[in-house]
Amino acid sequence: MSAAEKLEVIEGDITTLDVDAIVNAANQQLAPGGGVCGAIHSSAGPELAVECAKLGGCATGEACITKGYELPAKWIIHAVGPVWGGGESGEDRLLYKCYDASLKLAEESKLSSIAFPAISTGIYGFPAPRAAHIAVAAVLDYVRAAQEMGTPAPLKRIIFCCFGVESVQVHQAALAEHGHSH
Repeated sequence: MSAAEKLEVIEGDITTLDVDAIVNAANQQLAPGGGVCGAIHSSAGPELAVECAKLGGCATGEACITKGYELPAKWIIHAVGPVWGGGESGEDRLLYKCYDASLKLAEESKLSSIAFPAISTGIYGFPAPRAAHIAVAAVLDYVRAAQEMGTPAPLKRIIFCCFGVESVQVHQAALAEHGHSH
């Protein structure tokens, strides 16, 4: 299976997807927040905040995993993206790291499908086209590395679940830039 066959760009509500794991654009405290984070916490139910509190936080660029509770997804991977500060404080590297950490956590957990929101592009202010480019690069690097090692990545489906047409367009453009049709 090629990388292009694994990747999907869809517009929709990430909390409704029937996948092994959805990724939460989390804050360092793993607390219920606004945007996609608030929607995930609201849909998953109060047990999610209880489990998150027990984890004691997560550093920017890292990821951790919890149960999905009342969501269709079995698991939630909480990835902490960087707050955009103009691009001179390592934001690109940190955003790449949180996608990579999420994928590795999914692999370690033997999951076969994962859906990402556009991490850091909401209240964290990361420019959407730049974030989409980094997201696509991180996912394609992960898929290629697995193929080069001769062990196909266990993830059969990797979805970029976009909120709004503009987000869909920037993710499709990023895939095209990397030589993948959508």
